[in-house]
Amino acid sequence: MKALLLLVAGIGGLLEAVAPRRAVAVWTRALYRNAGEAEPREWVYAAAKAEGALVAAGALVGLFRLAIADGEAAEEGVEPETETEAETTG
Repeated sequence: MKALLLLVAGIGGLLEAVAPRRAVAVWTRALYRNAGEAEPREWVYAAAKAEGALVAAGALVGLFRLAIADGEAAEEGVEPETETEAETTG
């Protein structure tokens, strides 16, 4: 489940980094009643691009850490616990 959430966050961050104007337009329409009247300043697009890059990078780091943890567990011959197993055991 963690990997799926990280993947979705990474894809969203990548889309925001690649097309910041479109991302700002989508969020503006979603959050404001009169979105046609709202005009974001020019720095908002640079901030959206930076935010998207940071989210995508964070998701990649998280996915890398999960892959390393799974690889180490496989080398030791121990199956990694799933989230439901961890909740039931303690």
